[in-house]
Amino acid sequence: MKKLTKLALAGALLTGLMTSPLALAKDSFKICWSHYTGWEPYGLMEQTGILQKWEEKYGIDIDIVLINDYIESINLYTAGEFDGCSMTNMDALTIPAVGGVDSTALIYGDYSNGNDGIVIKNGNSVKDLAGREVMLVELSVSHYVLSRALEENGLSERDLTVVNTSDADIASVFMSMPNAATVTWNPPLQVVRNTKGAKLVFDSSKLPGEIMDLLVVRTDTDERLKKAITGAWYELMGMLGTKGPQSKNLVSLMAANSGATEAEFNAQLKTTYMFYDPAEAVKQVESDNVMKTMDYVRQFSFDHGLFGQGAADPDFVGIEFPNGDVLGSKGNVKFRFDSSYMSMAAKGQL
Repeated sequence: MKKLTKLALAGALLTGLMTSPLALAKDSFKICWSHYTGWEPYGLMEQTGILQKWEEKYGIDIDIVLINDYIESINLYTAGEFDGCSMTNMDALTIPAVGGVDSTALIYGDYSNGNDGIVIKNGNSVKDLAGREVMLVELSVSHYVLSRALEENGLSERDLTVVNTSDADIASVFMSMPNAATVTWNPPLQVVRNTKGAKLVFDSSKLPGEIMDLLVVRTDTDERLKKAITGAWYELMGMLGTKGPQSKNLVSLMAANSGATEAEFNAQLKTTYMFYDPAEAVKQVESDNVMKTMDYVRQFSFDHGLFGQGAADPDFVGIEFPNGDVLGSKGNVKFRFDSSYMSMAAKGQL
C-alpha cells in the first residue's frame, strides 16, 4: 500500500512538473511586434484563428505580444524575453547581433517604398539641406536615409547639422519653424509633407529594398516555431494579397488596430512594398542586392559608433547570406538571412 502511495505521489509530482511553466517552456514561445504598417498582420493572427491552426499543427503555443515602444521590443528580444521580434535589418544588426545574440531573418515581410522621407520648407532638393539644421531621430533608420540621400547628391553630414528630435515631436516642431527640415517615417511623414510650404525632396522609394522589415528569431530556436510562424504569416499574406472583399475586411481590422483611419492606412500600404507571395520574398533575399544593402548598412553603423568601442572596423560582426557567403567576420557571425522557411512556404511544404 505504501509502495502504491509512493508511486501515486511520484506520478502526481511528475504530472506537476510536466505542467509547470518551466517544463512547458520548450513547447511555448513568444514573439513581439510593434505598430507599423508592414507588421500589423501579426495583430491579425489570433483574430482570424490562423495562429491557432498552425500552433495545433506543430504542437506548440505561440504568444504574440504587442510592444508599443519599438526599440524596447528589440531590447526585450535581445535580453532573452522573446524568441523572435519584428525589426528592420539595420536594427537587427546593431542591437541583437552586435550584442552577441545570434539572430536570423526568418521572414522578409516588406520594404519601405516611400514610408520614410526627407521634407523641407523653402527648398526644392536634397542639396538645399546644406547649411541647415535637420531634425530626425538620431542613429535611427531616418538617419540612414539621410546619409544615403546626401551620398547620392554629393553631400555629407558635415554640410549640415543633425538635431536629435523625438518622433513624437517632429511634426509639431516642423510646423512651427519657417525653414524646417526633417527626416521621418509614417505617420509623421504624412503630416509634415502636407504642411503649407513643405516639399518632399527624397523618400525611401529611391532606396528600394534597403529598409527591410523582418521577423527576426534566435538562430537556435525550435524548428517548429520557425515553421509555424512562417506558415501562419504566409497564409495571412495569401488572404491579404487577393485584394478582394476578404482582403478589404482584413485591412479595415489592421487600420483599427493601429489607430489609423482606413484612408490613412491604405495610404501607408501604398508606400510599403509587401511580399504577399513567399516566392518573391525568397527571390529578393537570395539576390545580390541584399548583400549590397547590408554593406551600406554596416558601414553606416560602424561610422556612427553603433558597433561599440570594441569594433575596429565594419567587419566586426559577420552577416551570413542564404548561399553561405559571409560579409564581415566569419568567426563572429551573428546575423543571418535564411530563405529556407519562406521557400518551404512557397512550395507548400510547411
